[in-house]
Amino acid sequence: MHAPFKEKIRDTFEHLHTHPEISWEEKNTTSYIEKILTDAGCRVRTFKDCTGVIGDFGNFSGEVPVIAIRADIDALWQKVNGELRANHSCGHDAHMTMVLGVLWNLIEDEELKEKIGVRFIFQPAEEVGAGALKMAEEGVVDDVDFLYGIHLRPIQETANGYATPSILHGATRSLEFDILGDDAHGARPHLTHNAIEIGNHILNTLNTIHLNPTIAHSIKVTKFMSGGKNLNIIPGSASIGLDLRAQTNELMNQLQERVKEIIETTGELYGVEMKVTRDYGIAAAEVSDEAQAVAEKAITNVLGDENVTDPLLTPGGDDFHFYTIKHPHLKATMVGLGCDLQPGLHHPDMTFERDALFNGIEILTEIVKLHSRKDG
Repeated sequence: MHAPFKEKIRDTFEHLHTHPEISWEEKNTTSYIEKILTDAGCRVRTFKDCTGVIGDFGNFSGEVPVIAIRADIDALWQKVNGELRANHSCGHDAHMTMVLGVLWNLIEDEELKEKIGVRFIFQPAEEVGAGALKMAEEGVVDDVDFLYGIHLRPIQETANGYATPSILHGATRSLEFDILGDDAHGARPHLTHNAIEIGNHILNTLNTIHLNPTIAHSIKVTKFMSGGKNLNIIPGSASIGLDLRAQTNELMNQLQERVKEIIETTGELYGVEMKVTRDYGIAAAEVSDEAQAVAEKAITNVLGDENVTDPLLTPGGDDFHFYTIKHPHLKATMVGLGCDLQPGLHHPDMTFERDALFNGIEILTEIVKLHSRKDG
């Protein structure tokens, strides 16, 4: 890989890294990528009511395969060095850079343009689990045959110089609900139901949920707010938040049903209103064997057979998998890239080996080239 190309990649990453924007607010990021796609000769599409941009490169006549490569573009909002701000601590700056690197690689291959169509999807709002659904609604994968993504992996999962052909994300769900009762004087506990005690009952009852132990799943309390400054008031209201995780979509449905059943029956038991205020989640991975096989061959060709790792099972989530949930015809997988990432994803000081970007670019480029060949 020649030096000017490497410098271009490093400069692109540095720009994206230092200009983070949170979910649904990625306006400058969208404009920046749109210009790059346009200058590269892509047919570009933006959206009237949301951020994000796609660029089409090559042959979309319907006579050759259409391959899509997706990059998420939003940053997290977190405290960094004592300041709350947007921060690329999940690697989306790297994902965007790698996908743009694939485009710049492909431009140099004139023959490839007639053999395949490549759609570059720069998707907003992955961190809130909504961007992929919006892009699917906009029809960006309706005519796509294969879809690929890539994600940096922590050092604990995948070593630098290695890659996995698929990330088997689990299903995740965030559930928040309110207990809506009346306060009472501390001297008259018989006049109300203590919301803290009700919440404690719910939390204890959650521990009685027993599902298939061979499939990983969990429930964690991530928020419990009740009471105030006056300690002689028995609180009638509380707000509780839960994080649900399951390795399969089927088990997540069972887990969610049991949790909601416990909330409803507890409300009936104490005679108080229970109101769900937030309920959203991300689907578990639905990986195509065929797409995974292509990704594995690409990693082998780029890094060597000894540097291909097994499919990675992780309780983390990514809304990438909504594309295949909404469009079952789609053959998809997400490559996991080792890059010496530490201390961990979503840590405010997350860092990784920048030269790993070039491995990711070459793997994704090789995937496209394999699809352009009859034996791919």
